[in-house]
Amino acid sequence: MKNQLEDFPLDIKISFHKVVEQYQLQLESEQSSIAKNYIENVLDYISSFPKLVEGINNPEDLSKNKDAIRILLDDLFPNILSNNEIKAASLPFHNVVFNSTRRFRNILENAGDNYQFEMRNLNEDMYYIYGCILVLNHHYGYNIDFSRPLYYDIPDENGILKHYRVALNADFIDIEPGEGAKEISEKDVDILIQNIEDVSLWKEKFPPKSWIFKGFTILNLTDVTVDDAISDLKTTLLHQETSNQAELFRFQEIFQSIFKIPDLRVGFTVFNKVEKAFERMNNEDAQSFMLYKEASADCDALICEKTYNQLVKEKGYFTIANADEYAEKTNNSLLSKNLKENHIKSCILAPIAEGEELLGVLELVSPRKNDLNSINAIKLEDILPYIVTAVKRNRTEFENRVKAVIQSECTSIHPSVLWIFENEAKQFIKDQDQDGLASFKDITFKNVYPLYGQIDIIASSDARNSAIEKDLQYQLEFLENIINEAYKIEKLPIYDQVRFRIAEFREELKEGLNASSEQKVFDLLQREVNPIMDHLILQSKGLEELVKQYQEKLNPETGLVYDQRKHYDETVQRINRTMARYIDKKQIDAQKIYPHYFERYKTDGVDHNIYIGESFTFKKPFNKVYLYNLRLWQLATMCEMENRFYQLQKNTPIKMDAASLILVFNSTLSIRYRMDEKKFDVDGTYNARYEIIKKRIDKAFIKDTEERITQKGKISIVYSQSSDQKEYLRYIKYLQTRKYLGEEVEILELEDVQGVVGLRAIRANILYRPEADDALEAISYDGLVDYLR
Repeated sequence: MKNQLEDFPLDIKISFHKVVEQYQLQLESEQSSIAKNYIENVLDYISSFPKLVEGINNPEDLSKNKDAIRILLDDLFPNILSNNEIKAASLPFHNVVFNSTRRFRNILENAGDNYQFEMRNLNEDMYYIYGCILVLNHHYGYNIDFSRPLYYDIPDENGILKHYRVALNADFIDIEPGEGAKEISEKDVDILIQNIEDVSLWKEKFPPKSWIFKGFTILNLTDVTVDDAISDLKTTLLHQETSNQAELFRFQEIFQSIFKIPDLRVGFTVFNKVEKAFERMNNEDAQSFMLYKEASADCDALICEKTYNQLVKEKGYFTIANADEYAEKTNNSLLSKNLKENHIKSCILAPIAEGEELLGVLELVSPRKNDLNSINAIKLEDILPYIVTAVKRNRTEFENRVKAVIQSECTSIHPSVLWIFENEAKQFIKDQDQDGLASFKDITFKNVYPLYGQIDIIASSDARNSAIEKDLQYQLEFLENIINEAYKIEKLPIYDQVRFRIAEFREELKEGLNASSEQKVFDLLQREVNPIMDHLILQSKGLEELVKQYQEKLNPETGLVYDQRKHYDETVQRINRTMARYIDKKQIDAQKIYPHYFERYKTDGVDHNIYIGESFTFKKPFNKVYLYNLRLWQLATMCEMENRFYQLQKNTPIKMDAASLILVFNSTLSIRYRMDEKKFDVDGTYNARYEIIKKRIDKAFIKDTEERITQKGKISIVYSQSSDQKEYLRYIKYLQTRKYLGEEVEILELEDVQGVVGLRAIRANILYRPEADDALEAISYDGLVDYLR
C-alpha cells in the first residue's frame, strides 16, 4: 500500500470487515424493527462495495469510497458529535487519517500547509517495534504492555502550539502471517522483550511486510494543552539551567499555551523583605516589567497601597485588566509608567510566597487590554506551587554559592583538607546529640613539606609616600592660588597669615614625608583654611568657581585630595587581584599533581603557602616525586606571574616593579588548624623556625654587601642544603630551555638574619614576553621530575 512505511513488519490492507461482522451479529439479536431496517439497509448498501471488506491497497480508493465509509462508520462517528469530538479512522503508527470529524479537520486546517502530522518523540525504529508487539498481542495472545502517553503537537491559527493526547482503538483489526512470516517461539519472546532497543533483532524475527494487517484503528485526540504545559513547566523548573536564555524562552512559551495568548511575556521580580523593596534578578536574561530599567525600587515608590496590601501583605494575585485605566486611578504611579514603557495593556502579578514570606512576583503581561484578568488568573492555582519550589531551590543554590565564595575568599579551609573538617564536624554533631557536650578540636597535619613563595612590589611604601606627597602638594598649591585671588579682592591679614602657613607646610613636605605630615595638613585645613571657605564663595564669581573646583577634588571622607593615592591604590589592588586570580587558576592544575593545602595572601604583592604530605589525603600514598613536581610547578608559575605583573601595567596609571622569592625547606613539619584563630599555623617550637625564616628572608642581604637578595627582574631561591641547590639548578636549566629563565644564574651566600644562619640562594633572571600565555611554552609536570633527576 502507498503512504505506508516501507520498513514496517505489517503489510497493511484497510478493511471494514470487522464492522460488517458486528452489524451482522447485531442484526440477529436486534428486537427493534427500526434498528433492524437501518442495519439491513446499511449492509445492503455496503454489499455494493466489496473492496471495503476485502481490503483496500490503494489509498486513492479511500476518497473514492468516502461516502460508503462514512455511512458504514456512522455509529462510530455520529454526525451530531462531529463538532465536539477530535476523532478519525487511521492506520496504526502511520499518521494517516480518514473519515475524520469536523473538529479534527478544522484543527489540521488551522495548523497551516507546512504542518507535518506526526506523533511526538516516535522514530521509525520504535514504529517498527510497536508493529511487532501488535503481532505478538493480537496473533499470539501475549499481553505485552507497550502503552505510553502518545501526543500530537499541533499549532492553532494563532501559532500557539496545542497538545493532544492520543487514544487508539484496535477493536477492528485482524493480523495474520504473510509470506516470509516466521513462527515466534516463547524463547524468542523472552529474548525480544529484553532487547527493546535492538531493532535489528526485531527485524530478524519479523521481516518487513511479513505479516498482514487487515482492518483500521480509531484515533481519538484529547486537548491536554494545559495539562501538558504544566508538565513541561515542572520539567523546565526542575532543570538545573532554568536561568539561561533558552530555558527562559521555553518558560514563556509554556505560559503562552496555558493562557492562549501568543505574544504573552513573562517576567520575575525579587522581593527584598529586609529593605521592603523590589529588585531585579541577578540573571541578566530575566525581565522585570515592574521595574523596567531600574535595578530596584522601594515598595512605596513603585506600587500603590492597594497593590501593596494585595501582593505583599495578603499574598494574593493583583490583576490589571486595563493598564490605562489603572494609570488614571493611581495618578501615573511608577508601576503604571513602567507598564506603559513596555507597551503593556493588561497583566497578572502573582506573588511567589512560602508561608508568610514573599519571595518575589511572577509577571504575566499582554499588549492588549482584558487579555489577562481576574478570571484567567485562576489558571495559576495549579502552577504556582512548582514555581515556588523552583524559586526556593534557586535561592538556596545562590545562598550556597555565597557561602562557597565566603569559604573560598574569607576562611583558611581549603577544599583539599575539607574532608577531615567534615569528619570532625560529624563527630561534633554526634557528641552534641548524645550528651549536649561537644567541642571542635584543633586539627593537626603531621609530616608535611612546606613551600613558600612571594611576588613583592618593590619599594611600595616609597611609591605610596610619593603619591601622598604629590596629593598634599597639589592641594596646598591649589589653596594658595585661591588665597592669592582672595587677597587681590580683600587685603585681610588672615589671608596673609594662611598663605604663610601653607607655604611653610609646602617647604616641610619638600624635605620628605613623615608619619605626622598628613595629620598636620589635615589640622591646618580644619582649623585655619576651611572656616574661611564660606566667606570666599561670597566675594566674587571667580572665587566661588575656584572654591567649587577645589571641593570637587576632595575625598568626602577625609577632606583631602585623593588623586595620586587613588592611582597607587588602584594599581596595587589590580596587581594583587590579577596575581591572586592567576595563581588560584594555576592551583587547579597543581592539585592534580597531588592533593595539597594551599593558601595565599594579598599584601603589597601576593604571598603563598603550600603544604604537601600524605596526611592531607584519604589513603593516597605519598612519594617525594610529588614534592619535586610541585616545586617545579611553583618555580614556573612564579615566572609566569612576573610576566603577568608587567603585562597588566600597560593600562595602569602608575608603573611598579616586582621581585620574587621562593623559600626551600627540606624537612617536614607539622601544622595545626587553630580553632580559636581560625587559621593554620606551624605546630611546635622546632617548626616555628620555618616561620621566622619566612618573615625575614626578603630583607636579607648578600654576604659582605649592602645588596638585598630580592631584586627586580630576578627570582631568588633561598635554601640551606646542598641537595636543594642541585635540585633547583636542574629545574632552572630545564626552564631555560622553555624560555622561562635567562642565562644569568648566581650562587649567593646570605648574611645571618636574627638567629637564622647558613642560608644560601640561587638567583636567576626572568625572561619577559609581551604576551606570556603565547610566549611561554606549556609544561606537563606529570613524571617530568623523574626525567630531570
